[in-house]
Amino acid sequence: MSGTSIALGIFLMYWFLISFLDRKGILEKYNISTFGPLPILMIRTTKGLKLLDILARPKRYWKVFANIGILMMFAGMIAMFLVIAISDLALYTSFLNNNVPEPGKYNAPRNILLIPGVNEFIPFTWGVIALVVTLVVHEFSHAILCRVEGIRVKSMGILFAVVPIGGFAEPDDEQLFGKKEEVKKELPLTASIDEIEEWEQREREEKKLKENQNGKAAILTPEETKAAPEVTATRTQRARILAAGVMANFCVAFIALLLFFGPVLGAIAPLSDAMIVGINESSPAQLAGLQEDMVITQVDGTNVSTGMDLLTYLETVEPGDSVRIHASKDSVVSVYDLKVPPSPEECFNGVPVGGVVEGSPAEAAGIETGMTMLRINDTRMRSIATFVDFMEGTRANQTIEIEVLPSANYTGDLTENGTAVFAVQLAPHPSEGESGFLGVMYGSDGILECPMLGISIWMPQAKFYLDALKQIPSLLAEPVGWIILFGLPIYGFAGEGFRGFSGTIAQFYQPVGWAEPLGVGIFWIANSLLWIGWLNFYVGLFNCLPAVPLDGGHVFRDYAYSFIYRFTRNEGVSERVSNSITASFSMLILLSFLFMIFGPFIGQWI
Repeated sequence: MSGTSIALGIFLMYWFLISFLDRKGILEKYNISTFGPLPILMIRTTKGLKLLDILARPKRYWKVFANIGILMMFAGMIAMFLVIAISDLALYTSFLNNNVPEPGKYNAPRNILLIPGVNEFIPFTWGVIALVVTLVVHEFSHAILCRVEGIRVKSMGILFAVVPIGGFAEPDDEQLFGKKEEVKKELPLTASIDEIEEWEQREREEKKLKENQNGKAAILTPEETKAAPEVTATRTQRARILAAGVMANFCVAFIALLLFFGPVLGAIAPLSDAMIVGINESSPAQLAGLQEDMVITQVDGTNVSTGMDLLTYLETVEPGDSVRIHASKDSVVSVYDLKVPPSPEECFNGVPVGGVVEGSPAEAAGIETGMTMLRINDTRMRSIATFVDFMEGTRANQTIEIEVLPSANYTGDLTENGTAVFAVQLAPHPSEGESGFLGVMYGSDGILECPMLGISIWMPQAKFYLDALKQIPSLLAEPVGWIILFGLPIYGFAGEGFRGFSGTIAQFYQPVGWAEPLGVGIFWIANSLLWIGWLNFYVGLFNCLPAVPLDGGHVFRDYAYSFIYRFTRNEGVSERVSNSITASFSMLILLSFLFMIFGPFIGQWI
């Protein structure tokens, strides 16, 4: 049974159990309620409320914190609105120019939601950790500011869906947003006699209940009245409470990313750029026990930093010799002894032509992709290292003779040995170096062939990638730096996405310095910090949007009311206009998201 089937079975059992307990009223008995269709459990408790009062004691500090949060919220509100507007404009322009992008993973509905396991860009484990931190920080910041402003917090608790997924704090909504007006339902004109009698009975019961409540209220002692005062947050207080969550998310994002790009990345170093991605059957590598995804770190005591280092060393090895390979997998280094084949034909198969540069001397001479270079002048091409060394000794305008093993569909002239020979005049090197330029690309997708050992080696440029990560903070003075930073997990540097140091990519790195005793623990810290920082920033930014029920929507509505009231001096008019403006923005933002999601699909249909 697959892991997916097991997970689905566990989830269905959880769903049925919760539904059963909810119908029986057992959940309500223990102050637990369900939320959403999953269902998510809201497990409430009043324990910890005293801790909120203790945390809320430096009220001046928290008010300054929240006031800065209001400014940050409006900055995020403008930024998010501009991003949405620019995205919609670009997509609309593509409709006019008839070049609508095809639907892809970047606009897939599942990837709009920042939910681990649903969003394909967010790894489940690190995403869950980051989401829990994000929700706890956001909700408890609201709760602390509620106590700072004298608003009651009814309960706190955790959100549970098979596993804990976050926390929440439940303020008194009537104190925070004001008491909602009761909407009295009128009896329809088409009501039957039974419905009229039922309506009259309900009216009598409600009237009796109100009389009882009024009588009870009349005998409250002064102490009881003082203990339960009627409190409603002012618009400024409410803005501070709502902005605190966003501000807390931004602060956590800043701290997490500061640690990630500082001491944590500084404690990670490249291990080697020589990963085995293919092993030939019955080859020396297979017989010795080497496996795919191993990273070669040494050969006969010589350190290997790249695949070219390995090939260069093997230039000194003759058929029939033995070599000792050190290879790492999952941070465990093992030693393997390999016996090189005694036949030169088995060791030296030439250099495959992985590609030909357009307009190059190689293309002009007729060299094609799929051929194998066997000899250049009098030098036999033992490996790619031989080819590189030879080309570094050439000069522009020099004529060389290349013997190749042609591809199956080659129709040119052949020698008696079945090979083809090309005379090529080298061009000046594009990099303005002194060596000549042939225009042949060796390997394919960064993969080097090593016929002597029977392996294929991938060189991912681990050092270059790590250096690029470390340089991101220095780019933040320009907008492109922020685009790279916050698009890193999704797009990466070239569309590959960077999900942290996990899986294959972690094989190329090792802990150094203070992190060396931690082993793979440094990668867990790095991944947690990366996703905590990234998810906190995006959740905070998303909550800035001027759309109810988001925090930014409530703040926008309150400030719109205050602005309009300065001109009208009429509370009713200001309330109606501010509500209409906020509702319009909410609908516009919703339609914009729908347009970004479904626009490419519509473009394909029309």
